Amino acid sequence: MAQLQRFAESTGSAHGVDGVARRMRALGDGFPSGDGVGVFNRVYLSVTEEVGRHVDSGGFPDRGAAITLDVLFAERYLTAVDAAAADRRPPACWRPLFELRRHPGVRPLQFALAGINAHIGHDLPLAVVDACRTLGCEPADLADEFDRVGDILVSLEERIREELMPGPDLFQVADPLTHLLGSWSLERARDGAWATAVALRALRELPVIAEQFRDRLDGTVGLVGRMLLTPLPD
Repeated sequence: MAQLQRFAESTGSAHGVDGVARRMRALGDGFPSGDGVGVFNRVYLSVTEEVGRHVDSGGFPDRGAAITLDVLFAERYLTAVDAAAADRRPPACWRPLFELRRHPGVRPLQFALAGINAHIGHDLPLAVVDACRTLGCEPADLADEFDRVGDILVSLEERIREELMPGPDLFQVADPLTHLLGSWSLERARDGAWATAVALRALRELPVIAEQFRDRLDGTVGLVGRMLLTPLPD
């Protein structure tokens, strides 16, 4: 992670975002059809590419801060992938997705949202704290960049749901998938991520409590992910 931090700081360009996008494309080539991690990887690649376009077009108030935040954010997902590939345990928030990635009873949209849940609920607040430490700033200084990235995610969420829903005949109030996915909200997860980042930054002088906070966050987000991946009948 330290190498990516230095890279993002030193370039001051979109190359940091391009670099993580290239890594995701390379990973995508290795995922078999139907792999749940591969489903999330495709979704996240589309988000990263959109962030890169916004960086290139001047869509962020502070270009360097946006690149640093995005790279540190992406690195937490990539580190989880590396851990699983090396037979190490990824963070608890990511374990349900990696454990159930080939379960035949889990739908593609569930895989996508479970990955988004782990990445937004756990990785995003930690990435904000990482960026504050790297840039020597406070969360308030990254609020605009955080909000722009969140807006990109929200704008893509509806498209993601439409592309990955198994069929219009299943989109009914009584359908288990509709009920399950209606219990999770990207907007609420985004708001929670910001509150968590602010709290963690405020706890930096209390490292033992901060570590306990991070551990509880990891486990709680993992529990939500496991619920999102509940196998459903055909």
